Amino acid sequence: MAGLKELRTRIGSIKSTQKITSAMKMVAAARLRRAQDVLAKSQQYSEDMLTVAGRLYKEMRQEESENDLSYVFPRMLMEPENPLQYLLVVFSSDRGLCGSYNSYVIREAMRRIKELRQDGKQVKVLSIGKKAGDALRHRLPDLEVEILAGVAAKGADFKELQEICERILKSYTDKEFDVCEVVYTHFASAINREVRVQRYLPYHIDIEDPRFDNISNRAFFEYDAPKQKLLVDVLLMLMTSVFFQDLLNAQASEHGARMTSMDNATRNASDMIAKLTLKYNRLRQTAITTELIEIISGAEAL
Repeated sequence: MAGLKELRTRIGSIKSTQKITSAMKMVAAARLRRAQDVLAKSQQYSEDMLTVAGRLYKEMRQEESENDLSYVFPRMLMEPENPLQYLLVVFSSDRGLCGSYNSYVIREAMRRIKELRQDGKQVKVLSIGKKAGDALRHRLPDLEVEILAGVAAKGADFKELQEICERILKSYTDKEFDVCEVVYTHFASAINREVRVQRYLPYHIDIEDPRFDNISNRAFFEYDAPKQKLLVDVLLMLMTSVFFQDLLNAQASEHGARMTSMDNATRNASDMIAKLTLKYNRLRQTAITTELIEIISGAEAL
């Protein structure tokens, strides 16, 4: 009967685990819905900021060519001649139990770091999330890695991201690095996401884009403040919104991956419980049959 006791203990343990994974799935689903709502609402703001910045930048470029003017543009728009120092910002999670989400991010970050080093570039990493930072430190001991853990632990906070973004922009202005790239997971759905490497600084604005024309739907735009100062202010808001969008995509992808992973774990636990219960019932039936045979044999002997 020792085998029966072990099976009962194992079935009880799996049932307890199943309750945990089921609860984690529901929590992840709730957080995913919130992240999706914020992502959808913030996309329009980011697009509007890009439109304003693009319109200003295009006008200033046109004035330079037409009126023999010369503007001093922000460094965040100017392409460096020979970039050597790269900052790689990697978005990952602080916790596990989210399937292959972190492994794909780490793999893409490793690929990009090796690619840059082969081109003779120097790379340092800012990891927003412990998982990627710890993995990169372990695999590349000579790599300079800074980890920011607990970012947006209670949900995406624009002010919190604004502080990080301002710090990156200050470092860029102080010429601590030449190019900043972001490794993040673009969210499409709970089961569909893609790891991307995106140039963050210097930011590229395509002035040939027709949406940056000054006249749109017969509306002509004028500016009270000097265009040069206004461009700097708008660019700061634009860069923060772009960074915030990357975080929201990463968070939604993490919650979607965790929800899917916990759903699979819950299903697997149900399958294991069913198999172990069947095995338990067969062993119990065998034990009862054996006892009955022993009783009948003893009665016949008497």
